[in-house]
Amino acid sequence: MNIAHLLQRSALVHGERPAVLAGSRLLHDYRQLGARAAALAGHLRGRCGVRPGDRVAIFAANCPEYLEALHAIHWAGAVSVPVNYKLHARELAHVLGDSGARVVCVSAELRDAAFSAGADPAGLQLLGSPAWSQAALGAPLAMEERAPDEVASLFYTSGTTGRPKGVMQTHRNLLAMTMAYFTDVDDVQPDDAMVYAAPMSHGAGLYNYAHMLRGARHVVPQSGGFDAAELVQLAADVGRLSLFAAPTMVQRLVEHVRATGGDGSGFKTIVYGGGPMYVDDLRRAIATMGQKFVQIYGQGESPMTITALAREQLMDQQHPRWEQRIASVGVAHACVEVRVADAEDRTMPTGELGEVLVRGDTVMAGYWNNPEATAQTLRGGWLHTGDVGSLDEHGFLTLRDRSKDVIISGGSNIYPREVEEVLLLHPRVREVAVVGQRDADWGEVVIAFVVADGEPVADAGLDAELDALCLDHIARFKRPKAYRWVPELPKNSYGKVLKTELRSWL
Repeated sequence: MNIAHLLQRSALVHGERPAVLAGSRLLHDYRQLGARAAALAGHLRGRCGVRPGDRVAIFAANCPEYLEALHAIHWAGAVSVPVNYKLHARELAHVLGDSGARVVCVSAELRDAAFSAGADPAGLQLLGSPAWSQAALGAPLAMEERAPDEVASLFYTSGTTGRPKGVMQTHRNLLAMTMAYFTDVDDVQPDDAMVYAAPMSHGAGLYNYAHMLRGARHVVPQSGGFDAAELVQLAADVGRLSLFAAPTMVQRLVEHVRATGGDGSGFKTIVYGGGPMYVDDLRRAIATMGQKFVQIYGQGESPMTITALAREQLMDQQHPRWEQRIASVGVAHACVEVRVADAEDRTMPTGELGEVLVRGDTVMAGYWNNPEATAQTLRGGWLHTGDVGSLDEHGFLTLRDRSKDVIISGGSNIYPREVEEVLLLHPRVREVAVVGQRDADWGEVVIAFVVADGEPVADAGLDAELDALCLDHIARFKRPKAYRWVPELPKNSYGKVLKTELRSWL
């Protein structure tokens, strides 16, 4: 079944319900949204030559047209390629080239970046332009049928090599993820409103499907992103607001509500994930906002759906293991199995550490054009997450470490090796190791430990040169916040850098 069927169904059954809002201003009801998606699908097919199975990228900041573009792509039977709008031009060029995207739906402010990344000008579709608005009023395309295991979306996630891999998310994956939202996260009601304060190219956007199916409202803030004061005002104006947020966003929202004396009553559900929520921060959030929080743990390879920590469990402070449970990431979603295994894929005893493995209908079909990585990650029929954790006797999973050393800053994943490889391009850098340091605002920030080639470094201007090098090769948010020049890096007897030691230095 084509995942766009969820919109088509709501357009038929709930056509008069409000669908898309810009701030608190209504733009379209469901009947209009369905008609626009069908017309834009016809435009992609007739004017852009998009055929079933073709890839169409969306390179845009949050905007109301994002939902139209996403569902039009699926409606036409094509494969969506949501791209992080913060990516450097070189990273964007890799995604466009690897996916073979023939069309790029782009927001106006990113058009030049798309050009510089090598996007074909003839294939650019400018979201919100007069041409886009005209296309949305055109002749509708009959929805293209797709088999459940055909690819619906390519989600590009960085790997330890620094080259992003395209996660093949099928229509079955996205539908299973949507149903898991209802069973394990939140039971969406028609008067609920999903607000897109985090990037729609990532987790926040994936939650559109559950709200689309139930005929709920979709709210894009006027700022296009996260602003605590704006969200509190939207909660008051729109009501029953739900959002997906990184822990750092939750902390800022809580701090704003506490500082202004608000009560957060207009919020219904705040789903957090993408990084650790420390126990003290969670206590403060619950005391300030009430019983509104749900934690999820997932990754692109099993989108938003590995484990969940329900609001009832977060609020049950009388439970004898409450503190241990709120430090966990919850229990397996209803549609997946989760186990912890050793290096030979043997299941570990309760309480013992191992790699987190996942199996179920949300697990990806594999990596696009990368059979070697697919075989390694999906060996034995289980998704090998690369995360290390333990399961207790009641099925609660606690993550102990991230074996891939990913740094999560402001909810965005930063893989140290891709930063290290750029820094090693500088002639004065002999060795480098990148780690994350805890930060009150961002969750973690990037710190680079650098060993100089030749004489010890005394020139602070080298830091600026390394900054410039990073800005030439990777996204700005991946750039180190500080460089620590050291005589040597700590290593074990096999010559492997001890990043745990570096973190202790910090």
